[in-house]
Amino acid sequence: MAQMGWVGGPLVMIFFSAVTLYMSELLADCYRCGDPISGKRNHTYIEAVQSILGKGGYYDIFCGICQYANLYGTAIGYTIAGSISMMAIKRSNCFHSSGGKNPCHISSNPYIIAFGIIEVVLSQIPDFHTMEWLSIVAAIMSFAYSIIGLGLGIAKVAENGTFKGSLTGVPIGTVTVAQKTWGVFQGLGNIAFAYAYSQILLEIQDTIKSPPSEATTMKKANQISMGVTATFYMLCGFMGYAAFGDTAPGNLLTGFGFYNPYWLVDIGNAAIAIHLVGAYQAYVQPIFAEIEKRAAKRWSIVDMNYKIQILGFSPYKLSPFRLVWRTLFVITTTFLAMLLPFFNDILGLIGALSFWPSTVFFPVQMSIKQKRIPQWSGRWIAMQVVSVVSIIVSLAAAIGSIASIALDLKQFKPFSADY
Repeated sequence: MAQMGWVGGPLVMIFFSAVTLYMSELLADCYRCGDPISGKRNHTYIEAVQSILGKGGYYDIFCGICQYANLYGTAIGYTIAGSISMMAIKRSNCFHSSGGKNPCHISSNPYIIAFGIIEVVLSQIPDFHTMEWLSIVAAIMSFAYSIIGLGLGIAKVAENGTFKGSLTGVPIGTVTVAQKTWGVFQGLGNIAFAYAYSQILLEIQDTIKSPPSEATTMKKANQISMGVTATFYMLCGFMGYAAFGDTAPGNLLTGFGFYNPYWLVDIGNAAIAIHLVGAYQAYVQPIFAEIEKRAAKRWSIVDMNYKIQILGFSPYKLSPFRLVWRTLFVITTTFLAMLLPFFNDILGLIGALSFWPSTVFFPVQMSIKQKRIPQWSGRWIAMQVVSVVSIIVSLAAAIGSIASIALDLKQFKPFSADY
């Protein structure tokens, strides 16, 4: 919002929400080939691409690279974001106890490592079908910190007695033309990332029971969730910008403006951290499943399990292969998060790289082939126009994020990030 202002910000949010909703409905229809009730199931995103667009071709390879690279990048982004929220709790308490006299500089490394340790434990959840409880907790936390952020934004506006911000965002003069351009492009990527769930949509849809058809249920879920999500995004974005104007922090709950009531800020940041713990698991499950499926075809050790009785719970099946490889996976995301702890820049780049291929390109191509939409028909042209506009937006966002990361790297020493 601060980069694009009161005109561009709302328009971009509406654009991404509308495109994501429409494309998600197209993607939901790709869960089954043929009949929506009895047709062949496509349990994963890449399986749908292989079934509809063909296996072993360029589409197959491109989809695999895009989906798994972006899911991996998202895990890194969530590790950074989760650790920043954990640090914010420590900093707000430090400011409160010192009366604002202590600058309270804190290294991010211990908090990134702590987040990683939690993920090592949770990564032993076998698959999507057994993480319902974690998803529910994450959703509750999401509502909690959104409402807190919105409430604090409203309180700040009331305290200021006016709505801050401008029609076009941060003015040229305060920043150079190049910085303004990169900032707007990065903002596009941040908003695109906020709506990026298409790459795990079919994996989630695979957990839905039928009848009615999985596509019918998923479409209804898409409509409700996108409506709620877009509403919260706009409310929080608008009130945050109204509260701080062009100097709005990248994250309201970790920005400099909110230290009182510090306990409420702490609750909000704790909710963010818990939410991201669950979101991390949701986004890495497709990677876990794909690697383990491929490994099982080669090595019998993958299927070895040991039952461990946990008091009050059903026996847990511990897989040595899963324990070792998933732990190594979390270690790599933790290491890279420590190496490049640039929250907004990383999120912008991930959003830019993932939005067009996973949210727009593949749903459009699969829908055209599956529904036999005639080339050059009105619907075909409209879908291609949306795809072209989306790739332009994605490229612009990627350029902006890369430029911002390059600037950050000039001032940054690896593994020594202080906030």
